[in-house]
Amino acid sequence: MATDEINPAENREALELNIKRIEDLSKRFTQAVAKKQPTRASLQGPGQEFYSKTMSAYWSEMMNSPGKFVENQVEFWGKTLKHAVEAQHALVSGDAVPEDDTPKDARFRNPLWDNHPYFNYLKQQYLITSKAMEDAVDDLEGIDDHDRDRVRYFTQQMIDLMAPTNFLATNPDALERAVETEGQSLIDGLENMIRDLERNNGELIVTLSDPDAFTVGENIGTTEGSVVFRNRMFELIQYKPVTDEVYEKPLLIFPPWINKFYILDLKPENSLIKWITEQGFTLYVVSWVNPDTSYADVGMEDYIEEGFMTAIDEVRGMTGQDKINVVGYCIAGTTLSLTLSLMAKRNEKKVNSATFFTALTDFSDRGEVGVFLDNDFVDGIEEECRDNGIMSSRYMSQTFSYLRANDLVYQPAIRSYMLGNKPPAFDLLYWNGDSTNLPGKMAIEYLRGLCQRDEFAGEGEGYPLLGENLKISDVDVPICAVACETDHIAAWRSSYNGIRKMGSKNKTFILSESGHIAGIVNPPSKKKYGHYLNDDWPENPDDWQAGATRHDGTWWFHWAKWLAKRSGKKIPARPIGDSGHPVLAAAPGTYVVANPQV
Repeated sequence: MATDEINPAENREALELNIKRIEDLSKRFTQAVAKKQPTRASLQGPGQEFYSKTMSAYWSEMMNSPGKFVENQVEFWGKTLKHAVEAQHALVSGDAVPEDDTPKDARFRNPLWDNHPYFNYLKQQYLITSKAMEDAVDDLEGIDDHDRDRVRYFTQQMIDLMAPTNFLATNPDALERAVETEGQSLIDGLENMIRDLERNNGELIVTLSDPDAFTVGENIGTTEGSVVFRNRMFELIQYKPVTDEVYEKPLLIFPPWINKFYILDLKPENSLIKWITEQGFTLYVVSWVNPDTSYADVGMEDYIEEGFMTAIDEVRGMTGQDKINVVGYCIAGTTLSLTLSLMAKRNEKKVNSATFFTALTDFSDRGEVGVFLDNDFVDGIEEECRDNGIMSSRYMSQTFSYLRANDLVYQPAIRSYMLGNKPPAFDLLYWNGDSTNLPGKMAIEYLRGLCQRDEFAGEGEGYPLLGENLKISDVDVPICAVACETDHIAAWRSSYNGIRKMGSKNKTFILSESGHIAGIVNPPSKKKYGHYLNDDWPENPDDWQAGATRHDGTWWFHWAKWLAKRSGKKIPARPIGDSGHPVLAAAPGTYVVANPQV
């Protein structure tokens, strides 16, 4: 028998196995969805006031400019009908697809979207409708810019959701794959979907990276070091020196506590932590605790006093330095600026220089994430925190994922559920799924006082904390700030505005290409993303960029030179810890692997 000849017995056996598999999967599906907890309505979408305001603006536009409204509708229906007739003719006659001048879109890479009448019709109708919806939002009058941004964002969410690529019957990749595998891909996809339901207590959250591919401390987060201090808020890791001499002043990094610290130490090839030690710096990194409900009453003051201030003092004590250099990444950069303001108020000179990675301190323009910072969402978060004591990592993860829904929700779902592929072994996406909770009190203080009321950088009396009113102008140490050009979480223009308001006389601003993570984790070996430098500080950030000089490659080397100038002379490499700081655990420590059940 030829090797490619069909074997009925083998096919029948495979069919019987798959039928049994479907029966088992059906039972697992029922059990998984039964565990799903109801989600607070205020966390699933904007409030009724938003819809009322939007509809009012739409009806007002229609009443005030009926000609424009009718013109837009006629144009849309004209394009739709014309293309439908052309596509029908092409489908019946077998002719080539109608003229296609729609923009290129990465979702429609399969050649069938361009040369098959049915799929080309679906693509063109979808893109024509999408453009009409986008134009309708742009034409709205009677709403302010922030409300328009929200309407645009939630409209885009509907547009992205309804893409024909997201449905099995209209996705040629999935249909071709199903034919090629005789339906096996659909069975495997169902298995993947139910696995995700089971992992998330009935909530359908697509797994972005193979959860079994990485183990923190074994093949991710592996730079050699030791935990030399621990309290209820953090573990302090000192990394082993790899040079015979080091700079006198140590460097202490505060990562964000929204995610885990090892984003800076994914693997040796892209580890900023490893690279810093190779440049001759004594490096300490804070690894924050992943809070459970017992941390409900932990607030910003606890993160500053028991976190930032304590870590700074412990490093000063171990190294014998009066002043040290510090780094704050994302929310840790925001809180570092509060800490520096508090130190200035108290006349405590413990920090020699501060570096900020993608940190917001001025929230007058909150960027893309601002669509979730109005009262309709924040009220819901506050209720959730009051009832549960924490802001769940699941909510945070989903919020940030939907800022890039096509990349982090729909395309992974297509690959996993429709094509039946196993999630890739991707270190960055593994880290992205390894998120942490936020203490309820701290989350609300951050959202209300900083994000909504902009008390730290605004015109008011300041951000009240620990008996002081903290102002951004109090920050007076030498500063280097790194922002990222396409950052969808900490918009670079907002970052620039905040740094510009600081009282420091010595300030450097670096704009890296790419986004919130890739712009920071940009190792020299990749030679992928460049950066911009400009010594001037014009009021308008766009003027800064227009006058900036672009440099190829990572910004790491420029920052290292800046930091070296503020790190003193070279001394023999320091040992790990001291008599008062024994080794408590090997890096990456114990807090980073703890995942409390809440």
